[in-house]
Amino acid sequence: MQKTLFKKYLRITSLIIAVSFLILSVVMLAFVSGYWKSEKRALLQKNSQSVADIAAASVTAVDSNVFIHKGQMQVFVDAFSDNTDADIFVTNTDGEMIIASYTDKTNVDLTKRVKSDIMKQVLAGRYTAQGDMGGIYTQPYYTVGVPILAYVNGQKTIIGAVFTSYNVRSFNSFRMDILRVFLFSAIAAFIVAFCAVWLFSYNLVRPLRNMAAAARAFGEGNFSIRVPVTGQDEIGELAVAFNNMASSLASGESVRRNFIANVSHELKTPMTTIAGFIDGILDGTIPPEKQNQYLKIVSQEVKRLSRLVRTMLDLSRIDSGELRLRPARFDLTNTILVSLLSFEKPIEDKKIEIRGLENAESLFVDGDPDMIHQVVYNLIENAVKFTNEGGYIEITISDYSNRTVVAVQNSGQGIAPDELPLIFDRFYKTDKSRSQDKNGMGLGLYIVKTIIRLHGGEISVSSVQNEFCRFEFWLPKKIEAVSAEETTLPAERIERKGK
Repeated sequence: MQKTLFKKYLRITSLIIAVSFLILSVVMLAFVSGYWKSEKRALLQKNSQSVADIAAASVTAVDSNVFIHKGQMQVFVDAFSDNTDADIFVTNTDGEMIIASYTDKTNVDLTKRVKSDIMKQVLAGRYTAQGDMGGIYTQPYYTVGVPILAYVNGQKTIIGAVFTSYNVRSFNSFRMDILRVFLFSAIAAFIVAFCAVWLFSYNLVRPLRNMAAAARAFGEGNFSIRVPVTGQDEIGELAVAFNNMASSLASGESVRRNFIANVSHELKTPMTTIAGFIDGILDGTIPPEKQNQYLKIVSQEVKRLSRLVRTMLDLSRIDSGELRLRPARFDLTNTILVSLLSFEKPIEDKKIEIRGLENAESLFVDGDPDMIHQVVYNLIENAVKFTNEGGYIEITISDYSNRTVVAVQNSGQGIAPDELPLIFDRFYKTDKSRSQDKNGMGLGLYIVKTIIRLHGGEISVSSVQNEFCRFEFWLPKKIEAVSAEETTLPAERIERKGK
């Protein structure tokens, strides 16, 4: 049987309430018993002393003999016995009963005397005990005895004793009545408490059940489920965090599907082209005089596949934290010129003017040459791709005391202001409807940003629509490499990428 949190909480809370009531009942019974005994002892002591005073006042002394007026005393003793529901008897100093009044004579042996040891205690001052009074009672009684002090021939003399007894069974019956009342009250209170705890536990666990159901739905691929936020406590905060996680997962799933679709498209298009042209050459569909032309296209598509694979490997290294610098001192100007030569043909085809490098001199910087080459290559590739026919690309290199700044600016349509904050996000592509961007996956600028941050620098973008777009990055003079984990955003945020 499944042990749910609701059942565990309800069981533990109910047990705590039951134990609390049990401890309370024991403490209350002990308190009531002690209080009752104290009160009853004080009452028996008072009654015994009252009867002793009356007996002392009613004595008659003749020579050396002392007589108690039994008739008069019997009336007082009977009255006290009826009012207190206690047995009262008067004895002489030898323990012989002179006057007695009992609530139940079946429990008393009237033929016996009070034992001498008990009489010694009473005549010595006071006697208090619980028992059968040395065999006088057949059941336990709580008894208090006091001596009778009377003036005989002008002197205070002990002439006997007064005993007042109360049946312990009556006290036990009283205690059971108290316990019964308490049990009924405790059961009623426990039922109310149990219902309140059940309702509280159910409401407490219900959001967790909703989260468990939502998690199961997530496992099945349904990321549209959200957990209602019912409060501002820890459970409410957990629900908010859970919903945020669900939104991130939904966004991540959307990005993953788009990414798979983009990658599939990127792989399928060149592979289809390559396969078609090669099959055409092999089966003779393409005549020999045109084979070189189509082999060049195949070569371009292979390079395109190579760039795609390299980008994917870079992305994998970034995500796994394996992207590390291999610092060296290299000529940054030469890196820029080599990258420009890679785009010589498209630059000539679009009649793009290259500015800023007319008087460029060698400038050595510290960093990873391959990574910086990739940064420059991606920025120039974007510039060539989006520069208008007959436009320009301006590259400037500025050397400062603590950093080296490189800027790549191109004419063209530029980037919309609302897209600028997203340009370096993973999988983000600007102006998706334009044919110039149809071959991109939105990873280039994300990788550029990661590499620059890995070097300890920063990259920024500015643009004026229908005029220009400018990317600018800087590298510190002394590289303090940071880990790839510091360059990536938290895992819960699904990253997208620029152009």
